[in-house]
Amino acid sequence: MRWLSPILLIVVWQIAGATGILPERILPAPQLIAESAIELLRSGELVDALAVSSVRVAQGFALGAVAGLVLGVIVGTSRYADAILDPPLQMLRALPHLGLIPLFILWFGIGEAPKVLLIALGVVFPIYLNTASGLRQIDPKLRDMATVFGFSRRQRLTEVILPSIAPQVLVGVRQSLAIAWLTLIVAEQLNATTGLGYLIMNARDYFRIDVIIVGLVVYALLGILTDALVRVAEARALRHYR
Repeated sequence: MRWLSPILLIVVWQIAGATGILPERILPAPQLIAESAIELLRSGELVDALAVSSVRVAQGFALGAVAGLVLGVIVGTSRYADAILDPPLQMLRALPHLGLIPLFILWFGIGEAPKVLLIALGVVFPIYLNTASGLRQIDPKLRDMATVFGFSRRQRLTEVILPSIAPQVLVGVRQSLAIAWLTLIVAEQLNATTGLGYLIMNARDYFRIDVIIVGLVVYALLGILTDALVRVAEARALRHYR
């Protein structure tokens, strides 16, 4: 039943486009968009753009995730670090990271660095906040139990800490992935010569609305796919630590 309304929408859209009710210059029919997608796949343009964009997201996410985890662990386990590091981090978090684009261009140029670092900046905070919060909320009784039973550091990590923080950290990962793809859409339109963003900008210059929609649909599908993968990892992690 959940697929009924999207299918109905596509059918109505196709009929409106085929009958001329919805002009092609405003919104091409789904059939034309599908034909453009097939054409882009056959030419290799879409595959190449997808590969470049995926690498950028992977690099930015990896950098931001590591930074977020490290900061979250430091702040979540030390009151002094919390008092020193958290206030400036919260101030930085309050800034819209996409608003820093002009500074990133001045600091890092117009190559790959500003794009990757912009994605990393968007990724950092959800993981940082969820990791720190998860560590702060570990039940003190569990820590006391670990002490009483003489748990080693490894046992504390695997039996107490990871099971306690895993759900929140994975929530942060899901949030960060969504931000990473949203950031990529904007970042790739900044003097890029490759990637999905460049494909969309180039299509705009030639009034190819069909190609623009193909690019946006691919962005959406990538976001849904990565979120689904994290959901699977989350379910497995929760089963493992029960």
